[in-house]
Order: sequence, then C-alpha cells, then structure tokens
Amino acid sequence: MTKRLTTTAGAPIADNQNSLTAGPRGPVLLEDYQLLEKLAHQNRERIPERVVHAKGWGAYGTFTVTNDITKYTRASIFAEVGKKTELVARFSTVAGELGAADHERDVRGFSVKFYTDEGNWDVVGNNTPVFFVRDAYKFPDFIHTQKRHPKTNLRSATAMWDFWSLSPEAIHQVMILMSDRGLPQTPMHMNGYGSHTYSFWNKDGERFWVKFHFKTLQGHAHYTNREAEEIIGRTREGYQEALFGAIEKGDFPKWKLCVQIMPELDAEKTPYNPFDLTKIWPHSDYPLIEVGIMELNRNPENYFAEIEQAAFSPSNKVPGVGFSPDKMLQARVFSYADAHRYRLGTHYEALPVNAPRCPVHHYHKDGNMNFFGQRTGHLDAYYEPNSFADSAKEDPSVAEPPLRISGDAARYNHREGNDDYSQPRALHDKVMNEEQRQRLYQNIAEAMQGVPDEIIERMLGHYALVTPVFADGVRAARATLNGSLAAAE
Repeated sequence: MTKRLTTTAGAPIADNQNSLTAGPRGPVLLEDYQLLEKLAHQNRERIPERVVHAKGWGAYGTFTVTNDITKYTRASIFAEVGKKTELVARFSTVAGELGAADHERDVRGFSVKFYTDEGNWDVVGNNTPVFFVRDAYKFPDFIHTQKRHPKTNLRSATAMWDFWSLSPEAIHQVMILMSDRGLPQTPMHMNGYGSHTYSFWNKDGERFWVKFHFKTLQGHAHYTNREAEEIIGRTREGYQEALFGAIEKGDFPKWKLCVQIMPELDAEKTPYNPFDLTKIWPHSDYPLIEVGIMELNRNPENYFAEIEQAAFSPSNKVPGVGFSPDKMLQARVFSYADAHRYRLGTHYEALPVNAPRCPVHHYHKDGNMNFFGQRTGHLDAYYEPNSFADSAKEDPSVAEPPLRISGDAARYNHREGNDDYSQPRALHDKVMNEEQRQRLYQNIAEAMQGVPDEIIERMLGHYALVTPVFADGVRAARATLNGSLAAAE
C-alpha cells in the first residue's frame, strides 16, 4: 500500500509539486502553508557542527566481557564473563570541518557509548594514549591553532608550530601525530584510548586508577602523505566508505578492550604524574589486562539522527567508574556536556541515540526539547526532596568512596617538576625503527614548510633535548626537502 505524504502535523498533502498561486502568472500566496513548512524546515536542516571532531563516522555494536575484573570495579557492565552490552561508537578527525577529507594527517577521536543497565557510560578518547596539553586552560588556544587564521581563513602552520614550540609537553603527542600512526588507513585499523586516567571502585569501596585501551584486531595499517593525497584526489569520504561498507558486508570490525590498573596509593610513588594527559604508564609497571571484545555490527538507518546527534561526554559515568585529579578530564566533564546542550538542545540526552536503555528518573524541568514531560515517578513530584513515597529518591548504596589523594587548591605551574622529554625519547629510541624515524623526520619537515625560522629553531631545540639524533634528523630532512623544492623551481 502506498504511504500517504503528510505535513509534520499529519495532514495529507494533495500536491507536492506546485505552489499555491493566484493564477498561472500570479504571485505565490502566503496561505500556502505546505510551501512555508518545506522552506522553513530546509532553513533549519543544519545544526552547528562540533567545534572539534566535526567530521565523523559511526556504527552500533556490542561489548562482551571475556575476563573477570570485578575485584577492581562494581560497574554492572563487567558483572560477569559473557555479559553483553549494546553500544554506539563514533570516530572522527579533530581539526577538520564537517566537509573535510577523511584521509588527513590528524589525531582521530575514538568515542564509545555503552548502554549499560545502570545508565550510559561514555569513553571519550582518541587513537593516541596522550594529548598535546595537560591543562585545560591551554585547550581553547591549542584548538585555535588547528583552525583557520582569522584574516586568511586558511590553516596556519606557523600558529601550529609556534604553539607547540612554546609547549614542550606537546612533544610526545606531536611525535605520534607525525609518525605512521598519524594517518590510519581506516577507522578499523587504529587503536582507541580513554587517554585520561579514570578510576574504578569495587563493592568494598576500594579505588584503583585505570587507563582504557581499545586494541584493534584488524591490525595496524597506515598511509604515507603521498598515498593519502592520491586517495583524497579520488574521494574525501574514504573512512565512511570503509566502515559502512565493511559492516554492510558482514565483515564486523573488533577491538579488544584492555585496562591498566594502578592501586590508589601508587599514584604517590610514580616518578611521573599518573594524572598527566601527556604521559603514558609504562606497560612494564602496569601491564594490560584483557576485559572484553567490542564489535561493530550495525550501521545506522539515518546518519544525522544517529551519528551526527550522538553526544558523548566523560560526565556520563556509572557506579563503579570514577574520575581522577587529571586536570584535562576535570574540565572535559563540564565542557563536553555543555557543548551538547548548546549544539543539540537542553534535553539532548532524550534523543533516541543518546537515551539510556534503563529506567530514567530526574527532576530537570521544561526547556526546549522537553517532549517527555515529568520523569520523577509521581505526578505531584516536580521538586525534591518531597513527601511522595513513589517519587524518585537518591540511592546511598551507589555512593563513590572518597579520594585518598588530595591537595591544596592553587594555580600550580604544570611545567614545574615535569619531564617532557624522556617519554618522547623512549618512543624515538626504543619503539620506532629506523625507517619509522626517517618517515617521522620527513613528515615533520613537510609540516614545517613556511614556518618562520625562529619558531623552527625553538622546536628543534626541544627535539635536541629529546635526543640530538632527532633534531639532526629533522634538519637533514628539511635540507633535502628545501633542495628538492629549489631544484623544482
């Protein structure tokens, strides 16, 4: 049976091809409410794109527990081996706008929303275990360097390298970005990380610090700059094509979720700050523990409704998962949810893709997008505390244990006492082989094209503190590149 076209109010439409006019040559009439509705909705088809992570790709899937970690956390998602939880995941680039090419050298966002039976739990991270800055005070300025120059409306390599050269804590992340892993072939061929330090707490009230690692089971595969340029010449949607196509064919991508666990008081003993987003925890000290398998196995029916409107935030945590003194995490707990309220609306978590799969009761009231009325459990209970026995009440049994590590509130200098060179040195000397190092030097040299010499020399000074071999390698790559460009002219 043919479905009947209607207005948004449900009234059937007789003619969807011709405007209501005063005769063949007369003006269009204002009373053509169907025309007005179509034009008004078209004017509102776009919402603000994400300030960062605007270009993304996503799908639904499941998480299955394969190893018992209940001694570390009471989170219900990990309650027993074999337990399955539905999820939605979104991957993204950081700097590019909504129409940017997928195969650009950039950090990739890696976000997962688990629809647990005690609320939604979001792991909102990247494909790198560290980040460019450790203090959120610097984050807006950093993002400005990744976006467009206010006069030229072009990306500015000078702004980017100027900021990095004045922020040695960024060396670790920049090395990863400029290495092979800065250009994964597809979303399926990269790891994901919670990046921040979070915490677990168990039924006995014991707390543990935790790092989340999603290890790709497809293997790592990367492109060089030249290979990526060739792909972008053919398609700007390579990641979307790869992820959507794989799932449609039944070739479901998988990741193994692992955790690093640190006893709470170990944080006072490590030679590095374990809450510093620019640092990793050595696996030799805190080895990976397998937790389960994430599989993506269903594409969305409507990209806008289910991926563009998917809203992830570190503030979405569940009993058994907690935060840490990580300065960047503390700021993201506010900024992410606030960004969604601005971009999507006050009650963005009532949208189907964001809505929990468990019962929801709260006293948030009115505002735009409130299409569900009261969720307090009782008609007369629109405030709290109240005297109605069947209204929503607090549950002391899910109270989180207090942090045993604390300090005085002050504006601490995040540079003092921090070693920003030894971990990049280990990455350079012990993790990368010689071919990978040479590609790193070449990628950095290319990214520095057009940057003032003063800024380049400042950056090379940092690289020399990592290891003189690093600085010399970039100098040699720049000399070779400049010679090639001169010969071409």
